[in-house]
Amino acid sequence: MSRILEEEEEAARNPRAGARPVAVELLEPRRSVRTLATRRRRGKWARTSSAGRAPTTSPMNSRVSLGTVNVHLPAPPRPLRWVAPAAYAAALSAYMWRDGVPVGRERLLLWIVLGLLALSTANVGGWFRGVLFEWLPLALVLAVYDVLRGHADGLLFSAWYRPQIEADAFLFDGTVPTVWLQQKLWDASHVQWYDYASWGVYVSYFVATYLVAGLLWFFARDRFRRYVGCVALLAGMAYATFALFPAAPPWLASRSGELEYTTRLIGPISAHIPFLSLSFEGLFERGWEYANPVAAVPSLHAAYTLLVTLFLWRATRWGRPLLALYPAAMAFALVYTAEHYLVDILLGWTYTLLAIWVVGRIANGLGRRTRATVPR
Repeated sequence: MSRILEEEEEAARNPRAGARPVAVELLEPRRSVRTLATRRRRGKWARTSSAGRAPTTSPMNSRVSLGTVNVHLPAPPRPLRWVAPAAYAAALSAYMWRDGVPVGRERLLLWIVLGLLALSTANVGGWFRGVLFEWLPLALVLAVYDVLRGHADGLLFSAWYRPQIEADAFLFDGTVPTVWLQQKLWDASHVQWYDYASWGVYVSYFVATYLVAGLLWFFARDRFRRYVGCVALLAGMAYATFALFPAAPPWLASRSGELEYTTRLIGPISAHIPFLSLSFEGLFERGWEYANPVAAVPSLHAAYTLLVTLFLWRATRWGRPLLALYPAAMAFALVYTAEHYLVDILLGWTYTLLAIWVVGRIANGLGRRTRATVPR
């Protein structure tokens, strides 16, 4: 190695026309690449490049170009690149066949992290650091939120029933949309296609938020950090609202006699989907995931759905019609199934826009401060 570096420095002092680059097969750990890329010279870190160019990396061939020195990073064995994802897909399929879709937050995050490991066999160390410093804090924040949310009702005030009803009635000329939709569309003896569609859109909330986090972590790490910041901030803002304004959803208002008869449709519809039996009873138990019946304002279903749409918008062109439809479909599903009033949804969208603005301001400020401290 030292001989190669001496030859390169000699070539930099006495360049010859037509000199060809030297290719070195690197079998040492990755830190050796950094040793080759930088040396201590005249009190500053200087690149060992005859042309003064910065090292460049190609993710396709794991090749680092150091000016006239080309270093090939060791790649994982080719079979491992396919065996790990195939094994993961088989394990996940077997789990879903036996237990259904993993909608529980801890189980879902575990499967996502394992999937990222299967796709990161070329950089297991980077995957481990990502889990430790990015995914684990997110899981802890959301676990704390789950516990706090389960005890937000009655913490300061008793549950509110009338303000949401009156707000929806004001927006729709005296008619509450949930009551009208169920009177027109719901038939308990015959589940329609739009019932299944509403159920599917509603359940997607338990999966989409974290799947998008996994995609951003793998393909756009800088946007992943902003996305996670928005998810955590929305959870905090929602909990504060739940504590200050515990609000009953339409189905609970009907049971209390504050609203005309409505049915909480998610349970009856899920009973007609045996293959995807998701054990919804566990999702609605008090003190566990998604478990507070009067934590309806704002609607986090609506908030996170809009967040997913906005963060994926720039990543795709052909998918934009579906992304634009997603928040509207979620709004319809939430109102129709008696999970939320329309005002809950509008407030959830407002919270999302506010969270994106706040996180963007913080991220931009930190970026400017970092750039200001980097020596030129």
